[in-house]
Amino acid sequence: MINVAVCGITGYTGLELIRVLLAHPKVSIKALTARFDKPTRISDVYPEFKGRLELVCESLISDKLLKKNIDVVFLALPHKVSMEYAPSFIDKGKVVIDLSADFRIKDTAVYEKYYGIKHISKEYLNSSVYGLPELYKNKIKRARLVANPGCYPTGSILAVAPLISGKMASKEPVILDAKSGVTGAGRKADTGIIFGEVAENIKAYKVGVHQHIPEIEQELENISGNKVNILFTPHLIPIRRGILTTAYVALKKRTSLPGLLALYRAFYKNAPFVKIYDQGSIPQIKDVVNTNNCAIGIVVSADKSRAIIITAIDNLLKGASGQAVQNMNIICGFPETMGLI
Repeated sequence: MINVAVCGITGYTGLELIRVLLAHPKVSIKALTARFDKPTRISDVYPEFKGRLELVCESLISDKLLKKNIDVVFLALPHKVSMEYAPSFIDKGKVVIDLSADFRIKDTAVYEKYYGIKHISKEYLNSSVYGLPELYKNKIKRARLVANPGCYPTGSILAVAPLISGKMASKEPVILDAKSGVTGAGRKADTGIIFGEVAENIKAYKVGVHQHIPEIEQELENISGNKVNILFTPHLIPIRRGILTTAYVALKKRTSLPGLLALYRAFYKNAPFVKIYDQGSIPQIKDVVNTNNCAIGIVVSADKSRAIIITAIDNLLKGASGQAVQNMNIICGFPETMGLI
């Protein structure tokens, strides 16, 4: 058994982490943290845990928490906050899996441009590992600080990584059209995500300036070894959870669909949560909700010059908390799929 702490339990990812970890056969939850005015039991915050988990939520960080016998700390904290707290846990010898963006982007100038704040823990960036198991499983095994990927980047990178790795994509920008449920915006008071604004509507937002753009480009360039340009447009759709991403990739040479399907199946042969659909089948969000899967469907244009790749993930699981537990499993030597659907 390993002992874990979840820091930041009032957001959707913190809640989802507790749900997944409670069902994990090799995990014991020993500490929970949140910003409350007074000590509060988790079952009073989320009645679904009554009789299953009765821990009192602690302050975000304290000497008492740092001294606890905890093996893995999950930071389900907002962007710009995790970098304040992660070093204290790392310095105490604990594995940290950070669900924020604070340790994903290696270039601090780029991070500061997109997130609008100075990075205060730069010395930990070189040792952080980008936690996308389908690409970095061997590095994750040895990691002490995992930068869990963003939800949009997970679906986007997995969509095009085989083509980029196989040098099959042309130099034209990769077009990424992504649509997300409302939980992707977090659990906060915001007029733009209240029911009356979201219902019966769909809208694009942060077009050309979304903070996930440099994260996607960074990882695709790591795969390619060359500059990769993307055109990324996110959309908010009136569902609770799930992301559907459609990637349009210009190919260097005309390629058949069977050839691309073979490429993707070979690339993801050791990736238990990636599901490649057969020719003629396209994934839907409902195929993956409440799972840690990434479903992938592929279409080739009539002239065989472009690939259209569609991915579907649950933004709270494969896009966040499920992937975090997947990373924990890899680090701890458990089966990668343990405790996950």
